[in-house]
Amino acid sequence: MQVKTRDGLVESVCSIDQDDDWDWTGDSLLSEQVALRDDAVIRVDGKGEYYLCPGLIDCHVHISAVPGEPSVSSSISDSDPAVSLLRQPFVCSQMLSRGFTTVRDTGGATLALKEAIADSVFPGPRLFIANHALSQTGGHGDGRGAHDLRQLRSGCCTTGGISVICDGVADCLRFAREQLRSGADFIKIMAGGGVASPTDRLENTQFTAAEVRAICDVSESYGTYVTAHAYTTNAIRHAVDNGVRGIEHGNLLDQDTAQYLAENGVILTPTLVTYNAMASDKYAGYLPPGSQKKNKGLLTNGLEALKLAAEAGVTMCYGSDLLGPMTREQSREFSLRGRVLDSVKVLQSATVNAAKLIGMENTLGQIKEGFIADVVILDRNPLQNIGVLDEPQKCVVAVMKDGRVFVSRLDGLAQEASLC
Repeated sequence: MQVKTRDGLVESVCSIDQDDDWDWTGDSLLSEQVALRDDAVIRVDGKGEYYLCPGLIDCHVHISAVPGEPSVSSSISDSDPAVSLLRQPFVCSQMLSRGFTTVRDTGGATLALKEAIADSVFPGPRLFIANHALSQTGGHGDGRGAHDLRQLRSGCCTTGGISVICDGVADCLRFAREQLRSGADFIKIMAGGGVASPTDRLENTQFTAAEVRAICDVSESYGTYVTAHAYTTNAIRHAVDNGVRGIEHGNLLDQDTAQYLAENGVILTPTLVTYNAMASDKYAGYLPPGSQKKNKGLLTNGLEALKLAAEAGVTMCYGSDLLGPMTREQSREFSLRGRVLDSVKVLQSATVNAAKLIGMENTLGQIKEGFIADVVILDRNPLQNIGVLDEPQKCVVAVMKDGRVFVSRLDGLAQEASLC
């Protein structure tokens, strides 16, 4: 393999195309040459033991919901923003060390964070951000309990900066524009109920058709798209009927709705690992009882939805949607999906499909000439068992982003940039 880091070029390697099987160039995907800086070339002898993978892409994260707090409410509290800000570099470095060279933050991350990583202030994955997700009063982004009678002002953040409240078409227009003005790459809306929100039901459909359409009109005028948090068939159809082009979660979709998504070219980002983590004894007490009740069955439903979506031909992306201490489970989405999908399809969700969703299909998600040099070197073959990616500390030998080596346990391949 030869990598020209300044131009991000990769030659004599393999690629994962969405419509094809993995195009192998040999039994081992690690070949002869790796260029790290300028004209210096370091040769690495792979000895047939290593495999190259495009940098992984997680399309549903919340970087601002940092570890260190005992409950979901405290993890997303905005009582002291410094708590989150000071811990976000740690979250970013951990994601990069797992092989995620790009992530899509669906509520919470800011332009300042995105720019700091791009300017190499500290290491982290390449960021695509929604800024704040948009929620109606009493929606999935409204963190007030039923006995909290405070009246929220328009645009108030109620969940630690993850969401803002907007009601009515005028508010929706204003705050969609505000997210885009302040650096959002896309718009996220809460189109249905959620697990962590205290006063809505999973079955709720949120925002009116006129409100959703107004938000989508704004995003289209900026040349981007709207994605929607939605579990049920009603919420999914309500969103897509009014212009939404992406669906997050989708656990309760049925066969007809899966076909509807495929026919309309809507991209689905399931997030199975979050339901598994929230139900685990490992995180007992992190969710309040009401949320624990709503979480029951969602993993099983999500696996069935994943199967239905795959059968219908829906393009699906990798997502984790983990908050607080659960972010350490980010890579365990792979084996969960592997219960119902083959390994190639699962890996495509975190590479070529994800690159398409973020509008970088011509520069990310594959290892080929002209693409950015985001490369993960593995000591196990994920196409034989996608579950090996569940434990990146064991299988990830090296991580390159933009041609820079951020992680290396490979003899002869020096770690150029520190994660500390």
